Amino acid sequence: QVQLVESGGGLVQAGGSLRLSCAASGGTSSNFGMNWFRQAPGKGREFVASINSSGDSTVVADSVKGRFTISRDNANAKNTVYLQMSSLVPERTAGYYCRAKGLWGRGTQGTVSS
Repeated sequence: QVQLVESGGGLVQAGGSLRLSCAASGGTSSNFGMNWFRQAPGKGREFVASINSSGDSTVVADSVKGRFTISRDNANAKNTVYLQMSSLVPERTAGYYCRAKGLWGRGTQGTVSS
């Protein structure tokens, strides 16, 4: 059973950056596509970015394009995906969740102070 564990969240001032990680474990003998979603307080979960299994194709939501970058590390059949977030504003405060193979991680909180 694949498990997804996010890390890297925290408190940052407006204009700052955060780098989130999501590591997959269990049943990960091959690479697979991975995604980031976020959920702001009182709102539904929304798509942020996705990356394919080889890492050569990405999709980033228009709302964060140019500020967020998704990448991955496939060394040694490892499935670890990163979300680099820059020029953060308080409106980006949210729980950030990794999704892959139909599963969700527990999320990591990113809070942007003004």
